[in-house]
Amino acid sequence: MTSMKSTVALGLTLGTAIAFSVSAFAEPVAPNYPKTIGEGEGALNIVAWEGYAEDSWVKPFEKETGCIVNRKYAGSSDEMVALMRQGGGSEYDLVSASGDASLRLILGGNVQPIDVKLIPDFENFVPDLQAPPHNTLKGVHYGLSYEWGPNVLLYNTDKFETAPTSWAAIYDEAYKGKITVPDNPIQIADAALYLAKKDPSLGITDPYELTEKQLDVAVALLKKQRPLIKKYWALASDEIELFKNGDAIIGAAWPYQTITLKAAGAKVADTVPSEGATGWADSWMLSAKSKHVNCAYKWMAYVSTPSVQAQQAIYFGETPANMKACAEMDKLDKGSCERYHLNEAAIYLKQIRFWKTPQEMCSSGKNECTSYTTWQQKWQEIKG
Repeated sequence: MTSMKSTVALGLTLGTAIAFSVSAFAEPVAPNYPKTIGEGEGALNIVAWEGYAEDSWVKPFEKETGCIVNRKYAGSSDEMVALMRQGGGSEYDLVSASGDASLRLILGGNVQPIDVKLIPDFENFVPDLQAPPHNTLKGVHYGLSYEWGPNVLLYNTDKFETAPTSWAAIYDEAYKGKITVPDNPIQIADAALYLAKKDPSLGITDPYELTEKQLDVAVALLKKQRPLIKKYWALASDEIELFKNGDAIIGAAWPYQTITLKAAGAKVADTVPSEGATGWADSWMLSAKSKHVNCAYKWMAYVSTPSVQAQQAIYFGETPANMKACAEMDKLDKGSCERYHLNEAAIYLKQIRFWKTPQEMCSSGKNECTSYTTWQQKWQEIKG
């Protein structure tokens, strides 16, 4: 994982971020499927979340296909969108996009439709993830579902006699200077999810569909939280270092951080608080201007197999899309299929409020919600 922090150096400005606006969308790319997966082009350039392209499964793929994988780790969905648009969109072939990026990439014409018939294991995917709204538009697949899971509350067990059970802990002045949360506008949804339970009178039913008034309340909470923050983390490794060094004792995280910290001997645990959790449902998406389409399809087919999905799930602490990965998970780590809820995926899916791109048009059809552009502006205000 060399040069993981280099991705932060992109230095996204607010002006660049505004370019991601839903209003700036172009038009989805029309299907132009390959008839078959041909011989690999020898290389594959991917943008991925940290922990999504480990040597333990990348090296066997390279040996099997001759497609050498060049990895670029991103710290946020905004960064992923920026990278996939960089250089006219031809620098990277694939991205492991979450739901708050996928719609922007589809409607921006940055990714091309994928022929799922060329992915043998697609038929084994969890039904709800075969054509979910975050990667499928009017029946056309613009993404291939991969792994998914909740955002969790991570804490230092030596510093908490009683395990925290509410997101209220990351807004508590008692932990001033020891709190960390992601540097990501979608963090506003986490605040909204907490507020929805704390103050039902706000009428928040969807943390990604906020009226101007509801958004203002969430922003006010996050501005109040700002002086309590030790650091807003960009990469998972940033938060891991904060906990290792004792600079942070509680924060919003992914299960990946918990697993990595425990492996290093850190006294940590995580939980899904009583208010519930936001989460991610990631998809592999193919650049509209990919130079290595055959290698990209070979990769998507490879990482969709039960074996690789199981390895990825256990390494990161998430749930596979392929239901047949259950047995493989238990071979690698007994009880892990049940621990990550693949055995009850249909039920577990409904408990997570998956990331999606905020838009002015609410799901009710009313034009009274706030756009992601507004969220990006508000996030800059929050951080000061």
